Amino acid sequence: MVVQSLYKPLQIPNLDLWQVLFERKDKQFPEDKEIYIDPDTKRSYTWTQTRNAALEFGKGLKSQWGFKKGDVLGFFSPNSIDYSPVFFGVLWAGGACSTANPTYTVKELAFQMQDSKVTGIVTQMPMLPAVLEAAKIIGLPEDRIILLGDERDPAGKFKHFTEIRSTRSSLLPSLQRPRLDPRKDTSFLVYSSGTTGLPKGVVLTHRNIVANLIQLEHCELRNGLHHTGPPDGHGDKQIAVLPFFHVYGLTCIALQSIYMGIPVVVLPKFDLDKFCGAIQDHGVTYASIPPPVVLALAKHPAVAKYDLSSLKWMNSGAAPLGRDLVDQVWRRLTIPVMQGYGLSETAPVLTKMNIADWARCNGSCGKLLPNLEAKVVDVDSGRDLGPGEGEGELWFKGPNVFPGYLNRPELAKDTFSDDGFFKTGDIGYVDVKGNFYITDRLKELIKYKGFQVAPAELEGLLLGHDEVADACVVPAHDHGRETEVPRAYLVLKPDVPRTEAKAAEIAAWLDGKVAGHKRLRGGVRFVDEIPKNASGKLLRRVLKEVARKEDARAGGPKL
Repeated sequence: MVVQSLYKPLQIPNLDLWQVLFERKDKQFPEDKEIYIDPDTKRSYTWTQTRNAALEFGKGLKSQWGFKKGDVLGFFSPNSIDYSPVFFGVLWAGGACSTANPTYTVKELAFQMQDSKVTGIVTQMPMLPAVLEAAKIIGLPEDRIILLGDERDPAGKFKHFTEIRSTRSSLLPSLQRPRLDPRKDTSFLVYSSGTTGLPKGVVLTHRNIVANLIQLEHCELRNGLHHTGPPDGHGDKQIAVLPFFHVYGLTCIALQSIYMGIPVVVLPKFDLDKFCGAIQDHGVTYASIPPPVVLALAKHPAVAKYDLSSLKWMNSGAAPLGRDLVDQVWRRLTIPVMQGYGLSETAPVLTKMNIADWARCNGSCGKLLPNLEAKVVDVDSGRDLGPGEGEGELWFKGPNVFPGYLNRPELAKDTFSDDGFFKTGDIGYVDVKGNFYITDRLKELIKYKGFQVAPAELEGLLLGHDEVADACVVPAHDHGRETEVPRAYLVLKPDVPRTEAKAAEIAAWLDGKVAGHKRLRGGVRFVDEIPKNASGKLLRRVLKEVARKEDARAGGPKL
């Protein structure tokens, strides 16, 4: 049975993202409205300034680099208000943006940049050494590395993006904006880890992003979001702690803000005091955050120092959120926390809770966005389950669902059903009122604070350790941070001591080989053997159950 959205279908225009953001005539806000705000430097961009900076940069790419339709620019940077003008300059020039986690190791960065065939990388001064190493690995010339943010290269070797400007007449055909096909041309390449350990490039077309912006706007307006009006006559305001390289922060904050004319206070990373201080000082009215931030707001004593009364609600996504935590936030701050659900492959939002439902549907991730349909498919029988009939794998179809993985056509048959539904690998159900609930994951990925960790990647690295004979990595649950964390179960080689010191030594060894979110925060455990089936495949579920029981007895991993 196909589950249909309860919303009326929306008209999705056949326009690319630049056209929708900067050429639309129906904006509900003035063009000089401040959109991106840096609370530390007080620097900001209005809608007009963003557009003008993007145009200059886009023309500069074409003039100085010969940048053309289909070219890709890599991003390796924490949040900055400069992120968006650079994004939009690339899109104006007909290119795509490949966004990477700024905590990646050189090897991880080089893989993504090579896989997405970037013609250049934009970064900030502190990350420049890593980018230079990665560029050398993939053969990218150093003059194709540019900077954003407040810090410039004192030697003048690396240009700031504002120095990438047109040196020729904009009337030349080579400097004109190319014509794009919104249904086929790529706007963003975001990377999602696979169970093989190799990250996969998620191709998001212009139509995917445009559709999700329109779907989200419809739901946010129903929830009472204002372009203008309360509370200060200028409308609502949000805050960015979600990273812009991640599709959640990218669509729901960086892009949604300028599409809807919603000012956003941009923080480079999450710091509880700075987060709460910015909400208080700037009158922030709503926030999109992951569960660990919800946890901090519920329990951390520092929150009491700040006046957060301007917040009308918070949106939580990237990982499931427990009912108890939602209740704790309400009791402490009287702020509703509404969950949503989505994936990189869906640009990202599929379901979102309505403010009218949050109290009686605590635990739900909301209803289907407009223009979407879903299936709940029994994992064993393959039978479609109707509302209230039980749990199954969740499948979705709609204009925000991606066309496939970059350079991986062989994955299509396992990614999409014969009738075009995207198979999420997530287990859940829908109730008779259309509310969706996520209960488990069919995939083996571990989600640490919303970031994906592939167990097979860590296992491959651990097996390279001289003292490790076999390895299996499974999710443990960190009750302190309300997130999954990777835990390794290892078989050591004969005569290697099974001590706490050895466990710490191996964990530290792995720390030096992976990005921060992939560290073994769940610890290292030693076992006699790793359970496997007759064909040699890891029986990961056996050790997942062992981890669950250990954590239940201990109250969570001791981090």
